[in-house]
Amino acid sequence: MSAGQEQDLKSDLLILRTSSLTGALERELEHLILTGELKPGERLNEIQLSTRFGTSRGPLREATRSLQAKGLVDIIRNRGVFVRSVSPDEALEIYDVRAAIFGLVGRLLTDVVTDAMLTELNDYLDRMDRIASSQNFDEYYPVNLAFHDYLVTSTGNKTLLQEYKSFVNKLHLCRARGLVQAGGLSVSNREHREMVDSLASGDRYRAQEAFFRHVERSKHRFMSTLKATD
Repeated sequence: MSAGQEQDLKSDLLILRTSSLTGALERELEHLILTGELKPGERLNEIQLSTRFGTSRGPLREATRSLQAKGLVDIIRNRGVFVRSVSPDEALEIYDVRAAIFGLVGRLLTDVVTDAMLTELNDYLDRMDRIASSQNFDEYYPVNLAFHDYLVTSTGNKTLLQEYKSFVNKLHLCRARGLVQAGGLSVSNREHREMVDSLASGDRYRAQEAFFRHVERSKHRFMSTLKATD
């Protein structure tokens, strides 16, 4: 190997390591934001984060730029990086668009649903019923997210999945506990059963309506929490 080729290889390896580190930092920061450890409006302290993750500021800044593209942070010149805040009005608009997209998920799934998928979905429902009986929001929430993620992923439509996740991530930034405050977790899971039943029926329009209606009801639960805090 010539000196030039060796230098090119070293450069390629450096780029690969930097890219892998940036991706890992992006995933970790996203987790901290979506779990609420980094709260809406909070400034990301580069010194603290670089110390915490044992990295330089360069990959950290690349990671925050990716998070900005996902709508999870705002980068304000001469001020820094802040976890994005989603206003109630914006959240309601997101719910409307999410309802339309989720209705499409239901319609597409009826064409590809299998007995194995229905078994998996019913396992999710049974697990959520057990958790709902204790009204444990913190335990219910991640299972609920996994259930919805499974539905959207199962369509096989990667573009749909990407767009859906971007809306869901933004709604995480206003983590309202409307499920508990407006009728209970069991109400939400009854709607989930309606959705799965509609898939089992093979009726595309029934499924589209059931999936759309679920997000609409979630929107109303969110609205009720806003009224309760007025």
